Amino acid sequence: MMKPNARAAYLDASIATASPARLLVMLFDRLVLDVRRGLEAQRGGDVEETHKHLTHAQDILLELASSLRPEEFKGGYELAALYSFLHRQLVMANIRKDASITDEVLTLVTDLCETWRQAALQCATEQSA
Repeated sequence: MMKPNARAAYLDASIATASPARLLVMLFDRLVLDVRRGLEAQRGGDVEETHKHLTHAQDILLELASSLRPEEFKGGYELAALYSFLHRQLVMANIRKDASITDEVLTLVTDLCETWRQAALQCATEQSA
């Protein structure tokens, strides 16, 4: 098992050397993890843990939205609207303590994560060809 400092150094190096596509997938992986953990905490009645994970997921969505340049690609504005919708849903899930909303968001972000993963893989394949 890695020591905490070694793990942090490894993660920092992984992030620093990752391609933009890989960084996007990493963000989505973490988004899915946060929503999943938030949902588990909601189902377990742990309000503090729920809040911690869902607000971190909200922060990720805000970062995704702020770094998006929707005018630069077809569907960009729709993707921005989707990020905004997911953010609002997580806020509502957290305020209302509603696991059904969190569960719906988890389904959507899991699908988005897989879509971005496939796009990144395709991009990497095309670049190496």
